[in-house]
Amino acid sequence: MSRIRLHPSGRTVDCRDGETVLSALEQAGYALPNNCRAGACGECKVKVLEGQFDQGMVLDMALSRTERASGYGLMCMAKPISDELVIEFGTADAKPKLFPPRENAPFVVTDRIPRTPRMVELRLRPLGQPLRYWPGQYVMLGDARAGAPPRCYSIANAPRPDGEIALQVTRIDGGPTSGWIHDRLAVGATVSLSGPYGTFIGDPSVDSPVLCLAAGSGLAPILALTDAALRRGYRPPVTLLVSAATKADLYEQGLLAYWQAKHRNVTVRTTLTRAPGEDLTGRIPAVLPGLFPDLSEHSVFVAGSPSFVEDCVVAAKALGARDERIHSEGYVSQHIPETPPVERLMAGVMA
Repeated sequence: MSRIRLHPSGRTVDCRDGETVLSALEQAGYALPNNCRAGACGECKVKVLEGQFDQGMVLDMALSRTERASGYGLMCMAKPISDELVIEFGTADAKPKLFPPRENAPFVVTDRIPRTPRMVELRLRPLGQPLRYWPGQYVMLGDARAGAPPRCYSIANAPRPDGEIALQVTRIDGGPTSGWIHDRLAVGATVSLSGPYGTFIGDPSVDSPVLCLAAGSGLAPILALTDAALRRGYRPPVTLLVSAATKADLYEQGLLAYWQAKHRNVTVRTTLTRAPGEDLTGRIPAVLPGLFPDLSEHSVFVAGSPSFVEDCVVAAKALGARDERIHSEGYVSQHIPETPPVERLMAGVMA
């Protein structure tokens, strides 16, 4: 048995003989970015400050010789061989640092998928290095030359080895950027993304039941967060409660059904606000008390319009949800130019 010490927080995690650092961290509730889990993508790269470890077989493209000489390792393959291994991990309260945002990273539109009558999903792949981000964050997309000022769009998938990013864009009446995306942005076009931004990334050190509340394209960051959590083997109950106006406005029902069928801890509920629902009918704040009379032990994630988020947070608190376990993201009207606030970029919160 070895001990992994997280610097600068000083917190420790036990690591069984033959277990990787990544696995030990995940078992203890800490989320370290990862994709391939085979030493090929470099997503789980961290600096080892003290101690010895067996790196195993990794690709030079994922971990260069210079990086090895500087003390970096890939934690998906690294196995401690000393009594203690000290690694750089996050901040003084053990929360990981946000990745530095990049400006105007080139991506190619590889696919356009209609999701609802007013929503299209873009699939984008990087021309250079993949954009490193935490699930739940967002990027900015636009084209000033086309009269489409940059707007914020949540990333709808967890990080992938090929760097593909999915954005789900709702058409906003009179919105120049959403109109450009829906009407003029074609497959094969090269676009620029800036990011990642945002702190809607939770706290995986909390091993509690999870309730996700989403409306409209607010489902996008919830999809990314859920995908990442299930991929790393999150075991407590996870409930996704999704609201839409009509059945035609519900999307990703196939993926949600797959998660529910594959993972016994996942429950998906849907509610419609302007038509009779097959599952539930009414706004989430109204139906929530009948589903969860006590939320005092839950981590709650809410994403959607600002008014939706505000009402859901009030409803969750009325049912006992704790302030420190409520995470919210309210998207801003696409009519308003938005520059990511500096304080959000600098905040160091956990994924």
